Amino acid sequence: MSGDAAGHGAGRADRAGEEPRLRDLSEEGLLSRIFPFFTPTPDVLLGPGDDAAVVAAPSGSVVATTDTMVLGHDWRDEWSTPAEVGAKLVTQNVADIAAMGARPTGLLVTLAAHGDLPARWAEEFSRGLAEQARWYAVPVVGGDLSGAPDGVVMVSVTALGDLEGRDPVLRSGARVGDVLAVHGSLGWSGAGWWLYDQGETDPGQPEPYLRGTEPPPGWTDQSARTVLMWYHRTPVASVSSGVVASTAGATAMMDVSDGLVRDAGRIARASGVRIDLDRGALERGFVDPPITDVLPRDVAWRQVLTGGEEHSLIATFPADSALLRDQTDPDEQWSVIGRVVEADDALPRVTLDGEPVEGQGWDHFAG
Repeated sequence: MSGDAAGHGAGRADRAGEEPRLRDLSEEGLLSRIFPFFTPTPDVLLGPGDDAAVVAAPSGSVVATTDTMVLGHDWRDEWSTPAEVGAKLVTQNVADIAAMGARPTGLLVTLAAHGDLPARWAEEFSRGLAEQARWYAVPVVGGDLSGAPDGVVMVSVTALGDLEGRDPVLRSGARVGDVLAVHGSLGWSGAGWWLYDQGETDPGQPEPYLRGTEPPPGWTDQSARTVLMWYHRTPVASVSSGVVASTAGATAMMDVSDGLVRDAGRIARASGVRIDLDRGALERGFVDPPITDVLPRDVAWRQVLTGGEEHSLIATFPADSALLRDQTDPDEQWSVIGRVVEADDALPRVTLDGEPVEGQGWDHFAG
């Protein structure tokens, strides 16, 4: 989308009475439909339109990450609208930037699709991506367009971020005696996936409510289903919480993309420690409504431990952390859910009240 993609020939007139498809448009024609969705911020010194964008990096360092989604593997058209695919793609990338303790400063977007894909799909995808990017206050600065074989639709984002003078928070910094805490929900996206997998019909959009907080007054079984299925389609992350955690002395951090157990295990292995999860804290804080309103309790418990695509942040902190002791800001609540202990060759890297955990979470190749 920076103008560097290869052209695919001149645009053709739309077929009478039909929505145009990608093969009916030139690259410039498609870009003219989606560029208006994207607005710059002061970090953008040069936006889309040249061979590359220019983004300010005041701290002198750039944090970079990328994620890819493929139709049929990472989303299903019968579940997700194009706008929801775009929103989800933004969240999973800015969550990775936040997990380093950085502020996101720019997004580069790639769309590779077969020629029969309706142009409206690309427009709606771009609209949803742009709206979510604005919600996180991060600009789209460019990207790439490419054709693909029949039936293939692939989208990806490369996100850039700025540490603003702070050191990055690594996975390898957890120390024995630290505690593990989470900011955000656990199991909501996994619960939504389970409902879809059980054949639940699409309940549509939930009523407006404060994202990531307690269920609103009047929470019902049906509204719980709606919110959980919506959250699977469009999870949210708190970008500011990563900066707050870094400033407060987090020793290790990452986002929950593949499940609590699997991702906590990544911190534990990188740090050479074991993380022992607290069953009581998880049951009190995360296994109760809304999940248990609509899922069997054993399924709800499994989703809290292993459900992926949540994009909440988990971090380790010194046990006496002031952030965990003096939580006065309702938007920056961190819940302690475990502790960091010495590794034990007889036990896995993540345990639950000292015992092995059944189930490990999502793996992109093993399933």
